[in-house]
Amino acid sequence: MARRTRRAAGLGLPYLGLPWLGLAFLPWAVPPAAAPPGGCPSACYCVATPELVQCRYERLDEPPRDLPTSVHNLSISGSNLSVLHRAAFAPLPLPDLRLLRLRHDNIQTIEDMALQGLPALRTLDLSHNPLHSVAAGAFSGVPLLRTLQLNQALLAGAPLEEQLALALHNLTLHRLELAGNGLRALPSSLLPAGLEELDLRNNSLQRLASSELLILEAPGLRGLRVSLGSNPLQCDCSLRPLLAWLRSSAARVPDARSLRCFGPPALRGAALLRLRPEGLGCAADEGGEAGQLETASYVFFGIVLALIGIVFLMVLYLNRRGIKRWLHNLREACRDQMEGYHYRYEQDADPRRASTVGTPGL
Repeated sequence: MARRTRRAAGLGLPYLGLPWLGLAFLPWAVPPAAAPPGGCPSACYCVATPELVQCRYERLDEPPRDLPTSVHNLSISGSNLSVLHRAAFAPLPLPDLRLLRLRHDNIQTIEDMALQGLPALRTLDLSHNPLHSVAAGAFSGVPLLRTLQLNQALLAGAPLEEQLALALHNLTLHRLELAGNGLRALPSSLLPAGLEELDLRNNSLQRLASSELLILEAPGLRGLRVSLGSNPLQCDCSLRPLLAWLRSSAARVPDARSLRCFGPPALRGAALLRLRPEGLGCAADEGGEAGQLETASYVFFGIVLALIGIVFLMVLYLNRRGIKRWLHNLREACRDQMEGYHYRYEQDADPRRASTVGTPGL
C-alpha cells in the first residue's frame, strides 16, 4: 500500500485506489491553448509557413474567412465557389497576397470589385471554370495585376468575350493565357496594349488571316509573343500570310519550330516552317480564303469579257447598214483590182504583142 502511495506521489497525484483515474481527467483540468494569430484556416493547410495556403477539394462554398494576413500565395481548387461576390477574399485586407489560383472551382459569375482588398495581387488563375458572366469592374482594385490565366474558361462564346474585354480595359497585363478555349480566330478585343505574352495553344485555329496579323503589328503589340502549338492548322493557300509572317517574325512565336500541319491529308504532320508558300495549293471546294478570291477574280474577268462581247455585237447591229455598204464597196474595189490584174495578164499573154515587142525594126 505504501509502495502504491509513493508511486502516485511521484506523479503528483493522490492515490485514490484507481491509479489512472487522475490521468483520465487531466485534459479537462488543463485549459486548451488559444489558436495562434494568423494560423492556417481549418479547411486548408499551409506549406512551410502561413505565407502559402492551399485549400484542395474541400467543397467550399465561399473563400475561407480566417486567412492569415501575411499570406503571399493562395490556392483553392476543387470547390464550389460559383459566384465571387464583392471583396470575396478580403473580409480583412490581404496586403501581401501576390498569387491567387482558383482552378476547378465552378466559378460562373464574377461581380464588381470581387478582388477588392488585394492591392499587391500580380497573378490571377481562373482556369478550368465555366465562366458565364464577368462584370465590367470585376478586376478593379488590383492595379498591379500582370498575369491572367483563363485556360478552358471562355467556352461560353462571344458574349463572354465582350464582357471580359470591358473588364480588361483598364488593366496593364503582361501575360494572358487563353489555351483550350476552342477559339477559331484571334481574340483581338482581349489584347490590351503593352501585352507581352499570349498563349493560344490547344484551340481551334486553322489559320491567321492577313487582317489578324495586322492587329499583331499594331504599335502597342509589336513586342507580343504568341504561342500557337496544338492548333489544327490547315496548310492550304489561306495559310500563306501566316507562313510569311512566321518566317519574318519567328522570334515572336516561341513554339514556331514545333508547329505542324493538321490538314490536308497529304501534308498532315509536316513542319510548318519547312513548307514553301507556292506549295500550298487551294482547291475550289476547300473554301479557302485565297481560293475564293482567285475564283471570284476569274468570274469577274469572264463577266467583263461577256459585257465587251455584248457591246461589240450591239455596235455591229446598230451599224448593219453602214457595214453592209462598206462590205459592198470593199467587194467592188476587190473586183476592180482583180479585173485590172486579169487585163494585164491577158495583155502580157497576147502573142501579137509579144512579136511586136521582139522585132524593134518593124
